[in-house]
Amino acid sequence: MAARGATAAPARVRAIRSGAIRGLGGPVIAIAYVLASPAHPERAAMLPVSAAMLLVCGLTWCFAGAVAASRAEVPVRIAGVLSVILGSALLSLLDGGVAAPLGALLPFSLIFLALVTPPRAFAVLGLIGAAAYWAVVLLGDPAPPGYAVVYTLAFGGLGYLCVRHAGALVSLRRRLATVSRIDPLTQALNRRGFDERFEAAFAGAQRSGEPLTLVFADLDRFKEINDRYGHQAGDRLLTWTADRLSQGLREPDAVGRIGGDEFAAVLSGTGPDAATAVVQRLRDSLDGVVPASIGHACFPYDATTPAELRRIADARVYADKQARNRPLPSPATVADTAARRVPGMRVSRRERRRRSIADMGWIALFDSCIGVLYAAAFAGAEPHRLAIGLIAGAGCVVGAGLIAGAGRLSRARGVRQIMLAYAVVMAFMGGTLSTLNGGAGTVCALSILVPMPLIALSSPARVAVPVLSLYAAVYVAVAVNVGVPSGWYGALHLAGAVAVSIACGAQGRAAARQRRRLTELSRVDVLTGVLNRRGFEERFAAGPAESLLIFDLDGFKQVNDQRGHAAGDELLCWVAATLTANLGARDAVGRLGGDEFVVLLAEGDTAAVAEQLRDALAERTATSVGRATLGADGDDFDALYAHADAQLYAEKAGRGGRRRAPA
Repeated sequence: MAARGATAAPARVRAIRSGAIRGLGGPVIAIAYVLASPAHPERAAMLPVSAAMLLVCGLTWCFAGAVAASRAEVPVRIAGVLSVILGSALLSLLDGGVAAPLGALLPFSLIFLALVTPPRAFAVLGLIGAAAYWAVVLLGDPAPPGYAVVYTLAFGGLGYLCVRHAGALVSLRRRLATVSRIDPLTQALNRRGFDERFEAAFAGAQRSGEPLTLVFADLDRFKEINDRYGHQAGDRLLTWTADRLSQGLREPDAVGRIGGDEFAAVLSGTGPDAATAVVQRLRDSLDGVVPASIGHACFPYDATTPAELRRIADARVYADKQARNRPLPSPATVADTAARRVPGMRVSRRERRRRSIADMGWIALFDSCIGVLYAAAFAGAEPHRLAIGLIAGAGCVVGAGLIAGAGRLSRARGVRQIMLAYAVVMAFMGGTLSTLNGGAGTVCALSILVPMPLIALSSPARVAVPVLSLYAAVYVAVAVNVGVPSGWYGALHLAGAVAVSIACGAQGRAAARQRRRLTELSRVDVLTGVLNRRGFEERFAAGPAESLLIFDLDGFKQVNDQRGHAAGDELLCWVAATLTANLGARDAVGRLGGDEFVVLLAEGDTAAVAEQLRDALAERTATSVGRATLGADGDDFDALYAHADAQLYAEKAGRGGRRRAPA
C-alpha cells in the first residue's frame, strides 16, 4: 500500500506544479506591463493583485508535495484555478475593460486550463470564466460593437477544440495501451498485460484480505500438434483455448497467454475450495479437444508473495503433466476448433493526422462563421462590411471542405504540403480581414491569433514553427501598417497567443512521444524485443519484401519441461538476438509465438541466408527452416506463411524429428 502511494504521489506533485507554472504567465505579463506603464491610473491596485496571483502560484509550487499527500489537494487546486480566473478578470477590469491591453488575459488563461483540465471540469470552469469576462464587459469601459460577443465565441470555440483534441489524444493513448497488452493471435492478455493485471490483483488482495488464486495451464503435446498439423492448425487451437478459458471464468477474472502454449488466469476473491472447482471446470472444458496440465496456487494459503505463487502454480502444472498421459487430438478435432474470435483492436497510424486536419477545418469554419455573424449583426457602420462577409463566407466553405475531406487527406502523400498551403492561405485571409476591419485591435484580428494554439497542438514542430512565425508576422504587419490601439495591446495579445501556442506545442509533443512508445510496445514481443505477430504483419505490408523464412526450434519443449521456463525464455531471447545480428538493416525478425520465429528478407539469396542463419543458431539449438519467395510461392503474407510452414514440416518429417535438444 505504501509503495502504491509512493508511485502515485510524484505524478500528482508534477501535475500540481505544472498547474502552478501555467498560472504564472498572467501575473508575470501583468507586472511587466504595469512596471512599464508608470502613468497608469490603476497601477497601485494592479501590482498587489499581480503579486497575490504570483504568491498563490509560488506557494502551490513549493508545497506541492504536502498538498499531494493531503486531503486538501482538490480544494487547493480549485482555489489556484479560481485565483487565476478571478485575478485575470480583476486585472482586465482595472486596465479598462475587455478591449484594453490586458483584456485578453482571461480568455488566454482559460485556454491554458483547457489543456490540462478534464472536459466536465472545464465546462464548469468555462462557465465561471465566461461569467467573469462578462462582468468585466459590463463594469469596464465600453468595447467596440460585437467585440465581447466575438471574443466569447472565438475563445469558447478554441477552448472546446483544445479540450476535444486533448480528449482524443487521451482516448488514443488508452487504446494503444490496451493494444500493447493484448496477444495479437488469441486476443487474451499478453505477458506484459497479464503480469500487470496479476500484480494489481495481488496488491488489492493484500489490502482487502480477500483470497486470490493464480492458475497456470500448459497445453499437452502441443509441439506434436504443430509438427503434425502445422502452425496454422496450432494457432486455431491456441485461439480456441483462450476463448474457452475466458468463457469458463467470471467477468472480473483475467486470462493471459504468457508463452507459446502457456496460459494463465487470475481469480480474485477465490479461495482453495472454489479454486479447485474452477480448475476442474477448466480442465473439463479443454479435455477432448486440447488437454492441458493445470496447476494453481492460492493467496494467502499457499504463498504470500507473487513469486512464490508463480513457483507453486508452475510446480503443480508439471506434477499434473507427469500424472496423466493425454492423447494427441485427432485431425477432425483440430479442424473443428473454430473459436469465437473477437476482432483485434486496431489503432490507425493516420487517426491523429485525420483528427488534426478536421480540427483545423473546425476552427476555420467556426471563426469564419463568427466573421459572418459579425458582418451581419455588428458591422453596420463598416465601409467594408460586404467584403468582410464574403471573405468570411469563403472561409466557411474552406473549413467545411477540410472537415469533409479529412479522411482522404490523411491518406494523401502530399498532405503536409497541402496543409501548409492551407495554413498560408488562412493566414493571409486573416490578415486581409483585419486590414479591412481597421487593424490589429479589431475583432477580425482574432482570425490570426485564435488558430495559432491549435496549429501548435496538432502539428509537428518542424511544421508548426514556420507556420506560427508566418501568423505572427502577419499580425505584426497588420499592426504596423494598418494600426493597433497601442503597442502594449498588440504586444500582449500576440504574446498571449504565442505563450498558449508554446504550451499547446509542449502538450502535443509529450502526447506524441507517449503515443510512439505505446505504438512500439503494441508491435514488439515483450520477451524477446523483436516484432510480434501484429508488428510483423504490418512490417510485411509496408515492404520491401523478397522472401519469408520460418524457424522452429527443435526440442525446445524439453528445455521448458526439464530446466524450467526461465531457461526457455533465455534461449528465446538469444535466438532473437542472434537472428537480428546476422541480418541487414532492411530485414525484419518476428516471433509469432512459442519457439516460432519468422524472418522477412528484403533482398538476397533466400536459401543461402536460411542456411547461414541455421548455422548461427546451431551454436545452441538445432532448427527446422521453411522458405517462401514472394511471387513464386504467394503474393501475400498468408500464402507465403502457408508455403514456408509446409516446407518446414516436410523437412522435420524427413528427419523423423530427430535433432538434439537445445543447449
